[in-house]
Amino acid sequence: MIRKQSRAIAREKRHFRIRNNVKGTAERPRLAVFRSNQHIYAQIIDDTIGNTLAAASTMEADVKSKVEKTSNIDAAKAVGEAVARKALDKGINTVVFDRGGYVYHGKVKALADAAREAGLQF
Repeated sequence: MIRKQSRAIAREKRHFRIRNNVKGTAERPRLAVFRSNQHIYAQIIDDTIGNTLAAASTMEADVKSKVEKTSNIDAAKAVGEAVARKALDKGINTVVFDRGGYVYHGKVKALADAAREAGLQF
């Protein structure tokens, strides 16, 4: 009998494969994306010391007030703009994009495009 893995386990395996190649440094930290059913999160991480340098999500009041729903493409764009604004305030211009095992489509692509438009380079 063929047993299929759950989507969550398959995503985690993809994420570990991606993380073997994508590493954030002090000069070029990692922009990590996480999606849940209700929210979307983005963090800029320096993997050499394990610190989160900037973060944004749809749970924050300033992002939540801009959007009607917290789990659609408009919400992802708002999070991308917010994380890029916070990164630029801290002097971070270039990052490495970590899609977190998700397909680069829809919400993940919208977040990345919004971060690029706001001034991040990757």
